[in-house]
Amino acid sequence: MFTSERLILARQRRRMTLATLARESGVSAQSITAFENQRKNPAPETLALLAEALNFPLSFFEASPPPSIQTGAVSFRAPSKMSALERDSTLGAGAIAALFNAWMEERFKLPRANVPTYPAVPADEAAERVRAYWGLGEAPVPNLVHLLEANGVRVFSLPRDCIDADAFSTIYRGTPFVLINTRKSGERGRFDAAHELGHLVLHCEHGILGGRDSESEANSFASAFLMPRAGILAQNLQNPSVERILSAKRRWGVSAMALTYRLRDTGLLSEWRYHQTVKKLAQMGYRSAEPNSARVRESSQLLAKVFEVLRAQRITARDIAGFLSVSPGELDEYVFGLVPVGVDGGGQRSAVFRPELRLVRG
Repeated sequence: MFTSERLILARQRRRMTLATLARESGVSAQSITAFENQRKNPAPETLALLAEALNFPLSFFEASPPPSIQTGAVSFRAPSKMSALERDSTLGAGAIAALFNAWMEERFKLPRANVPTYPAVPADEAAERVRAYWGLGEAPVPNLVHLLEANGVRVFSLPRDCIDADAFSTIYRGTPFVLINTRKSGERGRFDAAHELGHLVLHCEHGILGGRDSESEANSFASAFLMPRAGILAQNLQNPSVERILSAKRRWGVSAMALTYRLRDTGLLSEWRYHQTVKKLAQMGYRSAEPNSARVRESSQLLAKVFEVLRAQRITARDIAGFLSVSPGELDEYVFGLVPVGVDGGGQRSAVFRPELRLVRG
């Protein structure tokens, strides 16, 4: 059995053009095109050459057709900066994450989607409504990844080779997905996750993704969701010093720049003071990083629990990778590095939001 869609997925995931795969495998581009277009099937020895060049197990190409994540259903932070190869590779990562999710859903009872949508509501107001719907009040969110998972969002890490993608979100067959880059600081990772939640709430379900407006709206949503107006006002941050901002940002788990922007938006920072603060923070290295940050990068609690249950059943990460027809290293790319370090590497744990997780007996 040969599944042409899986050859396409593997080639795109590895950022290979037809010409590149032909060169790496020794199989002609004409033949590869025929395989992908279902005009003919590769001989076993030919498929073995392609599998080796693509670094996927042979069994990957013999399984059922994979999920198809379409460009128009995905929010990319800066699509204009992405090459076609980068975009297709990132979409391929989403397809493999969806494969793993389907495998988990066959074996576990996972949290159902519980994300309200407000396509016609201003971003700030939508953020307030979601916080109220989830019963968050005005306090800081303790762990955003855990919160998303508890409300049915499947959160995976983006493979490290998806360099130009900060994060992306989509809804596939009714299930919301968020894939986030793990190279950033904990503070900036939280903002990325909140930004993608904004897309799920404002855009994804209604097909209004893309363009500068949707990105700006998602940023506004993230800012208001992580730093609710009433909570910020209660801290008495009227024209604060840089030192006060650096202290307050730790409470909200956001970057210094994000808090500064939010203070201006809420009228707590004058325009002149805002520009002076941004300039000083940039000089201190806070424009693209969070110097001396002690915040741990948030990880998946749901995936950690899945691995914990499976480990108790003596099902290893290698077994799971085998079920998915990928290598353990490939699997590890999507699960926040939980494969080599075990369950205890699951990042911060929240005592408030615990995903429902039960093993489904066959």
